[in-house]
Amino acid sequence: MHGYLGFEGRAPADLIAAAREEVRSYGGEVCSGRVLDAMRDSDGHFRVELTGGHSIVARRVLAASGLVDELPGIHGIARHWGRGVIHCPFCHGYEVRDRRIIHVVSHPMGLHVAVLMRQLSADYTIVVSDGVVVEPDQLRLLRASGVRIVDGEVRRLVEGDDGTIVAVELADGARLDADAVMVGTRLRARAETLATLGVVPIEHPAGIGDLVEVDSTGMTSVPGVFAAGNITDPSQQVAQAAAHGAWVGAMIAFSLAHDDTTAAGRPSGNETDWDNRYSGEQMWSGNPNGTLVNEIIGHEPGRALDVGAGEGGDAVWLAEQGWQVTANDVSARALDRVTAEARRRGLSIETNHADANALDPFGQAKFDLVSAHYASIPRTPDRRAVRHLIDAVAPGGTLLVVSHDLEPMRTPIDTSRVSRAFDPDAYVRVEDVADGLAESLDWDIEVHETRSRPPGAVSGHHVNDVVLRAHRRPQ
Repeated sequence: MHGYLGFEGRAPADLIAAAREEVRSYGGEVCSGRVLDAMRDSDGHFRVELTGGHSIVARRVLAASGLVDELPGIHGIARHWGRGVIHCPFCHGYEVRDRRIIHVVSHPMGLHVAVLMRQLSADYTIVVSDGVVVEPDQLRLLRASGVRIVDGEVRRLVEGDDGTIVAVELADGARLDADAVMVGTRLRARAETLATLGVVPIEHPAGIGDLVEVDSTGMTSVPGVFAAGNITDPSQQVAQAAAHGAWVGAMIAFSLAHDDTTAAGRPSGNETDWDNRYSGEQMWSGNPNGTLVNEIIGHEPGRALDVGAGEGGDAVWLAEQGWQVTANDVSARALDRVTAEARRRGLSIETNHADANALDPFGQAKFDLVSAHYASIPRTPDRRAVRHLIDAVAPGGTLLVVSHDLEPMRTPIDTSRVSRAFDPDAYVRVEDVADGLAESLDWDIEVHETRSRPPGAVSGHHVNDVVLRAHRRPQ
């Protein structure tokens, strides 16, 4: 990657990895997958369908899917693309300076960078492909400046013993010595998945490909659907595309904030997500989590806080064992189900509708047991939710935190077939809680291990759990 101030020569994958960690630090989630289609539901929300059957519901859609470089039909060109074969004097020209450069002009716009390329090397040859019409005056100017002009069709790239380019071979068998090859590509906007929404790319005025047309805010012709980066302008390099993305992101934020202000609401993305998940049929199995039963059975009942209670499997079981239970969740719909099930069983369960990342989600109450099983609590740089979990435990009490073993979720997947609609590193992990406990002398960690998941819960496809049980010393 070139031309990005402060990141010159950095591998693109390194920039992406660092960027994703920063996105997560602001509460964002980065999921691995491939979009198959996008549509608008009857309620006005967008539904993005992913490989593997997953879908994501959103209020806005931003396409930052970039371009596809469609290469000329020259044998060997794909093998050397991005190394010995370049397409832009600003992106890669400095790296091939003073070398033997063959510039293959396969469409009329391919010649426009020639005045820049001749500045990089005295050994610069242009091959004008058969049938390509270029301005004669432009060719005369280049010839007069010392550029060699050849008419013909490049058939293939010739490699040396070390696998690098040493020449190009024309259709008539003639060879032109070369260290690097410059080609023009057709730039196709990667926008197929927006077609159902009514977003169709238009032809670039210069004829170099197509693009998605947007207004000054980055919005397409379809309200609520935005695009950013070189999908909207093929000339954008990484720095320009990043800047455009920042601008469009800000415009989307204003758009959403305007809707919320009009509705006099301040919706939480996490809450909206979980309310949507709990809008259909009941998901829980009716059983408590097996680890809770194994770790807590035999404890003297007292006050219990079930964080991320969901539909109430654990909260109900604790109440049946004699605990005085407060069920916490970010979703009001989930807590409505807890209340309904408790009423059906004749149990008393208090509900606490709060985000664990709120300033004071649990008030001043202290609990003999704080339990969080598979709670989807977004991670924040200040580790606010971790502190809240720890602080809610009374002296002499127990903290029990259980999560899925996340390592299998970090392995690469074939996104052409499956998607991973969950980002394990975007949420509070058991390790985060263990780190928080280690900062205090008040705690004894009794269990911190990965083990097979006990049977009984509905989502049995996760094989292993990470279990943390800690005891707060009495004062």
